[in-house]
Amino acid sequence: MSESTWGLNGTIMQDLHELPKLRDSLSYLYVEHATVERAQHAVECFDAYGGRTLVPATNLTVLMLGPGTRITSEAIKVLTSSGALVLWTGEQGVRCYAQGMGETRKAYHLLKQAELVSDPLKRMQVVLRMYRYRFGEQLHPELSLEQIRGFEGVRVRKAYAEASREYGVKWNGRQYDRQNWNAGDPINRALSAANACLNGICHAAIVSGGYSPGLGFIHNGKQLSFVYDIADLYKVEMTIPMAFKMTAESTEKLESRVRQACREMFRERKLLDRILPDIDNVLGITAEDLEMGAAADADMARPEPLWDFPMEEAADDRDDS
Repeated sequence: MSESTWGLNGTIMQDLHELPKLRDSLSYLYVEHATVERAQHAVECFDAYGGRTLVPATNLTVLMLGPGTRITSEAIKVLTSSGALVLWTGEQGVRCYAQGMGETRKAYHLLKQAELVSDPLKRMQVVLRMYRYRFGEQLHPELSLEQIRGFEGVRVRKAYAEASREYGVKWNGRQYDRQNWNAGDPINRALSAANACLNGICHAAIVSGGYSPGLGFIHNGKQLSFVYDIADLYKVEMTIPMAFKMTAESTEKLESRVRQACREMFRERKLLDRILPDIDNVLGITAEDLEMGAAADADMARPEPLWDFPMEEAADDRDDS
């Protein structure tokens, strides 16, 4: 639990620096056809059958609200103050319609991300680091981006084929209809459910670290482009084999079983420990970058310094003219 002090009106005032770290949190919770209300410093979920579950908000990373879910403003307040990300999703969590505020209030990581994505040469360096991470080895420096993407495509198809042979699940390729969930075969539904869980965890980590989900390097043009970039780092290792394994065991309640298995796998493999350091690594974030903006998190209402135009650049421009 975070350290707290009592305010003058009897409410608890939290020091954001003392909030639980992302790596120490539960992975995620998906809720549908239920009501979520505040219960002291936790949230409680009620279903139509009278069932109720108490959830510790301070240790929750991301709450995914599926169809038929209602949540009170007080529940949102306690989740936000605890650093939990709230996502409003489609059925089985396969779409993300909206998001709440994450844990950090600083913008310095976002500024660094924007700098890297806006410079073609710096962006290319990040793209190459992402592909090197996925291959687990150094790439030949003379390879073009198209060649690297071709090799990555072969690698992913090989991962599908190997999982198909290992678990005895027939594989006809990645095929699904976004408008008709049930039209997909069991393995494709399992993959979509597993990847939705992975996207949710990566989304929560990205926002918690102060990065933008929309400023992608490989993916581009979507509000979740960077989420897809980071989730791709782990799919071959985690969600592909898990989806095939769960489909091989049974197709009954497949999506629910896949979500539960992914949650346990993320915990066992300490995925939350890895995501932010991996993001910092592929973006080339320095220790100085990591420390910038600490005061903004320590005091949410603290005015930040105003931007000044660099005078030396102005002088250079006058000289050039």
